[in-house]
Amino acid sequence: MTLSPTDRSTIRRAKERAATDRSALYEVLDRNLVCHLGVIVDGAPRVLPTGYAREGDTLYIHGSSGARSLRTGDQVCVTVTELNGIVYARSVFHFSVNYASAVIHGVPETLAGQRKLDALRVLTEHLAPGSWEHARRPNKKELAQTTVLALSLEEAAVKIRTGDPKDEDADLELPTWAGVLPIARSFTKPAPSADLHADFPVPEHVHSRML
Repeated sequence: MTLSPTDRSTIRRAKERAATDRSALYEVLDRNLVCHLGVIVDGAPRVLPTGYAREGDTLYIHGSSGARSLRTGDQVCVTVTELNGIVYARSVFHFSVNYASAVIHGVPETLAGQRKLDALRVLTEHLAPGSWEHARRPNKKELAQTTVLALSLEEAAVKIRTGDPKDEDADLELPTWAGVLPIARSFTKPAPSADLHADFPVPEHVHSRML
């Protein structure tokens, strides 16, 4: 399946970095944990980091029901950026980063009832797989304090940069190092809560998250 670009989701700068397959969008969203939600509040732009999760062609975003940024029936813009390396070039002009990014436009829907609870399960499992069955489910009060938005992935763009610096031919013989400094993300040893019993074992689903 291909992405269906609209005028505002059409990549114009460095068009060769545009991904057109919908699977590239899924991969970027599924690998990462934090998005930035762009909204208009009182006539001014506001961009906030928040957790998210994808299920099919729907993106779920959640936060406090008291957050004005989540009380929206208007257009929003959601971005996800994955930084994979710093690109060192022979010329400062060509320094860059290797990355994968996604931009989604649309009008989100505020969820309620079972759909809200189902979305919270998806959000929990994206962040910490196995935890929905391990921890206590949200109660009525907690659900009232939480807003969940559903945003269609119909209008989205993906842009990816990989590889070496794009130096000018005239600079290739300069005595300057060029290359990529890769960035790797990994989990370290789980740190138990200070109020947890000392002999409480780390559950398997936490160990599995480290793989």
